[in-house]
Amino acid sequence: MRMTISLAALALTIGSATAADMPPPNEPAGLREIPEQVSADELHATIAKLVGFGTRHTLSDTKSDKRGIGAARRWVQARFAAIGKDCGGCLEIVTPAQTVTGTRIPQPTEVMDVVAIQRGTSDPNRVVVISGHLDSRVTDVMNAKSDAPGANDDGSGSATVIEAARVLSKHKFSATIVYGVLSGEEQGLYGGKVLADYAKQQGWQVETDLNNDIVGNTHGQDGVVDNTTVRVFSEGTKSSETLDQAKYRRYHGGEVDSPSRNVARMLADLAEKYLTNFHVQMVYRTDRYGRGGDQVPFLEAGFPAVRVTEAHENYTRQHQDLRSENGVRYGDTIDGVDFAYLAQVARLNALTLASLAAAPAPPSGVDIEGAVGSDTTIHWQPVAGAAGYRVWWRDTTAARWQHSRWVGDASRATLKDTVVDDSFFGVSAVSADGFASPVVFAGPAGSFAGAGADKAQP
Repeated sequence: MRMTISLAALALTIGSATAADMPPPNEPAGLREIPEQVSADELHATIAKLVGFGTRHTLSDTKSDKRGIGAARRWVQARFAAIGKDCGGCLEIVTPAQTVTGTRIPQPTEVMDVVAIQRGTSDPNRVVVISGHLDSRVTDVMNAKSDAPGANDDGSGSATVIEAARVLSKHKFSATIVYGVLSGEEQGLYGGKVLADYAKQQGWQVETDLNNDIVGNTHGQDGVVDNTTVRVFSEGTKSSETLDQAKYRRYHGGEVDSPSRNVARMLADLAEKYLTNFHVQMVYRTDRYGRGGDQVPFLEAGFPAVRVTEAHENYTRQHQDLRSENGVRYGDTIDGVDFAYLAQVARLNALTLASLAAAPAPPSGVDIEGAVGSDTTIHWQPVAGAAGYRVWWRDTTAARWQHSRWVGDASRATLKDTVVDDSFFGVSAVSADGFASPVVFAGPAGSFAGAGADKAQP
């Protein structure tokens, strides 16, 4: 069945009340169909193909059709083309690249990403991105010759991107979805920079990047087997925050309410509502301690981004030569991937992308008033495609938004007998059919706009 998720306004009235006076449905029609279309078999077929290239090291062969990063990139490009053909040409495929040198790339080398673009129907310049990195490695990060299967790191993330494209290309969305299979991550997060730079060159308004890196293993090195939890890492304060904005935030709050953090909360809410026995563990860090991923260049460019990673990693299967020692098998082989679990991760990504791309843009200019008073007023700039807005608030020590109120098609709302000092506040834009943007925290710390777009208050 072909489903279209649209933002068409509802022409409903009940008595003298207009649609704007009534909250949209709590559950958008058709959204539950998205995760049902994700296939563990498709994910397995993709990773098996990627592993078959032997190594996908960034410095490996680019000419062979059977081995190395070049063959893998061309296969991904062909796979995107096949998916695009199935949807009547809905995918535009581009291969942005940069020639780079660095500590782990001693000679000038072209780092190329393979990217499929599914243009939005009414708001095409607003973009949501999903990414995973194609390149792999063994113990020696400079070893481009030995077999480096990279089944989980990051064949699992690349397969998730491709599966999201296969599923979501069957539907239409108001905003643009970008599917990025990146190179150069292991050599210095170059692929993320290539795509972030390309986004800036295109003038995209990137609402978020969901970076999937190591998302397919359920047997942790700590002995824990967990197939019901995925971690989502998000930065607390913006990498692009200005000094004036930092000063304002330190006084008024916002350390745990960057746009990336509120995207992470959205993933947690969607998993809770739509997936069976699958949960998001929000981690209040940009990445794992002392480590990094391709979401970092997006954050540095001023774009919201999160990292999605399995709950319990097995380090004997990451960055290791293929070998057995003392009864332990080392190496990132396909038998280390739990495909039922990976399918759940892919479902979460597809749900989130669909929800973001079908919703209106996050409101801008969100701010609050209420000092020396018993009421709080929150106001914002209206956004296209919104049937109305929902105001949110929570205790300042609460991890998730606790309370909300539908306020209709307005640009300000007053919460009576709610003291501004005691809570954090935000607002989300909601379409007529119930798709909601992420919550936007009041003030520059929570703005989804680029660095400096929302000025710090005097």
